Amino acid sequence: MEIGDGCQIHPTAVFMTADLLGTLRPIVLGARVTIGAFAVVHGGTRVGADARLGHRVIVGEPEHGYAMRQIYQGSGGTTEIGSGVVLRAGAILYAGVRVGEGSTIGHHALLRTNVVVGSGSQLAANLTVERGSRIGDGVRCSPGTHLTADTVVADRVFIGAGVRTINDKRLTWRDPDNEQPLDPPVFEYGCKVGSGVCVMAGITIGAHALIGSGSVVTRDVSANTIAYGVPARSRGQVTS
Repeated sequence: MEIGDGCQIHPTAVFMTADLLGTLRPIVLGARVTIGAFAVVHGGTRVGADARLGHRVIVGEPEHGYAMRQIYQGSGGTTEIGSGVVLRAGAILYAGVRVGEGSTIGHHALLRTNVVVGSGSQLAANLTVERGSRIGDGVRCSPGTHLTADTVVADRVFIGAGVRTINDKRLTWRDPDNEQPLDPPVFEYGCKVGSGVCVMAGITIGAHALIGSGSVVTRDVSANTIAYGVPARSRGQVTS
């Protein structure tokens, strides 16, 4: 384990260098990292300078059990927390997560295996981001939202509170003979999605589009389009 100059680590913090298979991975803390009470940091985690890990944060958790049509054996991985990142109390980041410089992850947010978050983004409290999702730079995700596995969120996107996303058109569970490829939604550059929106599988919301609160998006929304309703339909164009 490597600890940079000026780190402040609460005496109750726990460092677990071995994953569930017994593989040891180093933990590296940059200069002036702060780690709060009862935080758990797993092997393979690298934390950049001036990052703050709040109380009861868990970082680098190995995935274990059935999910995403496969069984995870508890293997760890490289988890990267950029310089100046803030992980607020209760946040959980699984192994393989990468968070870019200056981003903030809110209270009790959950980022599953191999999620990537860019720089300067803000993911609010009680947010769930499922495995393999990609979130760009300068993104704002409001509280209580769920981003399904492999969702793509481009730079400068704004996602309101309580947004729901879907990647499975047939809702198949543990039935390999009938499973179809998952088809997550895509949020293109600078689009804005209001609170309470539901975005169905395979949908693309175009650059700078605006989706009204409470809408159910069942078809692609073109760039610079205003859409709302159940189902959401084009209502005009974004003019500024």
